[in-house]
Amino acid sequence: MVRLYRHLTMTASSLNLLVFAVKNPHPMHSTLISLAFLLTTFTQASHIERDVVIYGGTSAGIAAAIQTSRMGKSVILIEPSQWVGGLTSGGLGMTDSGKREVIGGISREFYQRLQQHYHQKDSWRQEQPADYPHYQKKDDAIWRFEPHVAKKTLRDMLAEAKVEVVRGERLDLTNGVTKEGPKITEIRMESGDAFRGKVFIDATYEGDLMAKAGVTYTIGREANSKYGETLNGVQTNNARSHQFLHNVDPFLIPGDPKSGLLPGIQGGDPGPEGSGDHRIQAYCFRMCLTDDPANRVPFPKPKGYDPLRYELYLRYIQQGWRNVWGNHKDMPNRKTDTNNHGGFSTDNIGMNYHYPDGDYATRAAIVKEHEVYQKGLFWFLCNDPRVPADLREKINKWGLAKDEFTDNGNWPHQIYVREARRMVSDYVQTEADCFRTRQTPMPVGMGSYNMDSHHVQRYVDKNGHARNEGDVQVSPGGPYQISYRAIRPQKEECQNLLVPAALSASHIAFGSIRMEPVFMVLGQSAATGACQAIDQKVPVQDIDPAQLETRLLADKQVLDYERPARKAPIAISTLKGIVIDDTAAKLTGFAKQSQSTSGFVGTGYRHNGGPSKGPLQRAEFIPEIPKAGTYQIRIAYTTNPNRATNATVTIHHQGGSKTIKVNQRKAKASSLLTLGVFPFEKGTHGKVVLSDEGADGYVIADAVEFYLKPGHK
Repeated sequence: MVRLYRHLTMTASSLNLLVFAVKNPHPMHSTLISLAFLLTTFTQASHIERDVVIYGGTSAGIAAAIQTSRMGKSVILIEPSQWVGGLTSGGLGMTDSGKREVIGGISREFYQRLQQHYHQKDSWRQEQPADYPHYQKKDDAIWRFEPHVAKKTLRDMLAEAKVEVVRGERLDLTNGVTKEGPKITEIRMESGDAFRGKVFIDATYEGDLMAKAGVTYTIGREANSKYGETLNGVQTNNARSHQFLHNVDPFLIPGDPKSGLLPGIQGGDPGPEGSGDHRIQAYCFRMCLTDDPANRVPFPKPKGYDPLRYELYLRYIQQGWRNVWGNHKDMPNRKTDTNNHGGFSTDNIGMNYHYPDGDYATRAAIVKEHEVYQKGLFWFLCNDPRVPADLREKINKWGLAKDEFTDNGNWPHQIYVREARRMVSDYVQTEADCFRTRQTPMPVGMGSYNMDSHHVQRYVDKNGHARNEGDVQVSPGGPYQISYRAIRPQKEECQNLLVPAALSASHIAFGSIRMEPVFMVLGQSAATGACQAIDQKVPVQDIDPAQLETRLLADKQVLDYERPARKAPIAISTLKGIVIDDTAAKLTGFAKQSQSTSGFVGTGYRHNGGPSKGPLQRAEFIPEIPKAGTYQIRIAYTTNPNRATNATVTIHHQGGSKTIKVNQRKAKASSLLTLGVFPFEKGTHGKVVLSDEGADGYVIADAVEFYLKPGHK
């Protein structure tokens, strides 16, 4: 709209000049006619120059623009779509905050302003504040909110900072970046409009400006071996969350592999455990739903709906799956942020691989396919007569919120780009930073959320059943630092660009960093670095670290947070016996993964989610005994006051079985707890079974060691 107004104004002036020259003949007027045509031609493209040019109106871009303005620099924020805010105003109302104490600066201001909004009586239309448990008047911020409230709050903050915003301008992906040596001088849009700046910030999820500026980037998952990680690459052993809990046939004709695979299932092996590949975690739309009849719009049937797309889901339902609303978080005014949940859900697994490097047409087609898939999913659940009536009735009580996304058919305008391109700088954030097993240089913000990867592929396992691969949910154990060096490129590649969203991080580390509050933190820090580079007349790589830290702290950014000292993980190689880790156990339940409490064996542990309430959860540790004899059995678990005092452990040995109740709140004398010595025959006949039957707290499944002591037979 800004560009259109500017274009029409200049065109009108040139036309008036042309009409005057034609109506009033004079020898000098030929010059006026030439000038008029020149002005008309000039309006085909405008040229704007600012100190800082920000491409991408995501939450990161907005925070960067506000900070730039506050630091006294001229700034322009360019958003390719018609909407600003990205996911923050696009349906993600359930803030993935982690440790909220480390969310500072402009990011925290935003959530505080949301709280001020909900202090107003007229903000509550469908319910009263006293009925909404996540609003407490005494709190300084609120972390659950409606999309339209986020959109208005962000626009207000931009207006107050007097930030110039241009919408609907997309970077020319062919010739959109002009550089002189290692510096960007100008970026050009598809419209022809060009923007010049001293420093540029790429705040897009996709990293388009970064990529077109010739900065090194990667897509997909690194092998664990690349950065010495444990949670990267192909993950079948860890992929217990959002997994099929029943055996579901994947073939068009059940039981007949020759008939082909159902839609959404990839053929072939998922790949070696921990190996790298090109795949990225699944996308979806975060839906804002309501069960208020006065504000509910029925789920629409999308053009292109194909019931075969949901045949796998139907078979899963017929096997007993009913928990469709497992990730259905309540927002104010009887609304939700509804996210993926379970083995088959809103995540459109494996259908986004071409998005990161795709052109606009490719991306638009992928986004549309996701929209049709997700709308079709709920049309199917509400209307297909093969879906059990009780489930159809349950889903039909919900619909899209009539007062949200009113300019887009009540559908979110932003798809959840969980991961696209990631810059590769001379510092790459890895799980070592997340676990704080190395010192992170020049910190400019903190993350604390789980290392969170959604599934990346759906395949057929060796037993002929549908399985999902890639989901990892592991806590870093507390807040960790994010380096300034990870948000700027290598110096030889570009010296006046900062990248707070598509930053330099491994796949699994990015899975934790990629949260909206953190993007806002990094956007503000990027802008601070940009302004200081201008003032110091140096490349963004060479700014004074002390000055950067001083300014960030003055602006209430949180750069460090003391967390409890952690015991180092127990390496399996340091144990003397046959060790069966939780990653190799046969699990029924125990889907929750964690590293929150230190002192575990290997890469982490699993737990049952709390006191036993649902179906029995079991972890079977089955060794291959190379030599018959009497073996000492030791189990590993991390102690905590919330653990079960009565975890059930049953040792199945050559002479029978023995059940022992273990108090996992009680500290162990050594790293593992000895349960006794038992006879085992050669082979895989014995096992140790951990269960949460009658458990009065969290039951931890970590590892079991079978140790044949010297002299034992």
